[in-house]
Amino acid sequence: MLRYLVPLALMAGPAAAQQQPMAGEGLRVARQWCAACHVISRDMPPPAADAAPSFPGIADRANTTETGLRAFLQTPHANMPNWQLSRAELDAVVAYILSLRR
Repeated sequence: MLRYLVPLALMAGPAAAQQQPMAGEGLRVARQWCAACHVISRDMPPPAADAAPSFPGIADRANTTETGLRAFLQTPHANMPNWQLSRAELDAVVAYILSLRR
């Protein structure tokens, strides 16, 4: 059994390394488009209108998945501006939110 887990563990390293630059770009996008309403990092003070869920709080939810985030961010919502993120921006924001998971 262990001989099968070692190759899987080695494969996870490159995938995680690829996510880091994407998560950094996601932080940039989140600062530009999301920070007016959302707390986007664990060390950020809340915005004036603190009604939107924080990105760290979203990341820490047990039911948060990449697929779920993609679907949510591509669906218009009454209390959220209808930002039209590019595919690259969407990928980056999803990677950033997931990088906040504890």
